[in-house]
Amino acid sequence: MNPKLLVPALCTAFLLGLAFSAAADFDTPVIKEWKVKEKNDKGKMEDADYMSIDGILVHEEDPALQPQPTVITPGTASTAEKPGTAPSDAVVLFDGKDLSNWTDTDGKETKWIFKDGVMSPTKSSGMIRSKQEFGSCQLHVEWAEPSKVEGDGQGRGNSGVFLMGKYEVQVLDSYDNKTYPDGQCGALYGRKKPLVNACRKPGEWQTYDIVFHRPVFDKDGNVTKRATFTVIQNGVLVQDHTELSGGCGWKGHHAISHYEAHGDKGPLELQDHGNPVIFRNVWVRELAD
Repeated sequence: MNPKLLVPALCTAFLLGLAFSAAADFDTPVIKEWKVKEKNDKGKMEDADYMSIDGILVHEEDPALQPQPTVITPGTASTAEKPGTAPSDAVVLFDGKDLSNWTDTDGKETKWIFKDGVMSPTKSSGMIRSKQEFGSCQLHVEWAEPSKVEGDGQGRGNSGVFLMGKYEVQVLDSYDNKTYPDGQCGALYGRKKPLVNACRKPGEWQTYDIVFHRPVFDKDGNVTKRATFTVIQNGVLVQDHTELSGGCGWKGHHAISHYEAHGDKGPLELQDHGNPVIFRNVWVRELAD
């Protein structure tokens, strides 16, 4: 080989080796593999492959070593006429009966109204906040935009779902209604536009199924693990395990808030943005971080 080509080739090979090593080297789970001499189906001895993942054999059947998953009762799906039911292990925050699980942001009685099995904000009612607090969770919430279309852009059917009272999945009437992409329905407000616009027509019931993993902070308030969101709107994936790069608080037309350290749990909040969006069937399943 030409000596002038040798050094670049070696450098390339070295960098490729580093890239492969970095891609193939994972700390978790701990996987071990070995071989055991065993009789096969024909009675002959042969090497059988064994593998353990975090100390548990693949296809382990001993319940003392690999317990069975907890059995729950799944909920039922909603229809246009009737909300569904929550899974048996869910915390039901609103099932169309009352607002007993909610307050305003000061812990006082909410000014939101409850009528005909749904809840909605009134003029200047402010945010509604769950009494119970959550960290990482699976959240189900259903809403409908006003059937009478008024306004445009951010002024049309605006609300929001705030995990831990801070991190917003935007609710907006984005059916034939353009606005800035990171502020349309399905967006992580100010941070990430949705993969697609999956909105139904105004007046039709819509759903969010959200898998949220909270951010983690060190003792000095620095983020050591960012929050992640997976959001399914009306059965369509609109946020695919999106890592939230910071906060979702409004700081002007072209700025958004940063992370600020907080506790491991926070309330669920629904936004009053001056539009009569209605909500039903809100439940949460708590998840490990």
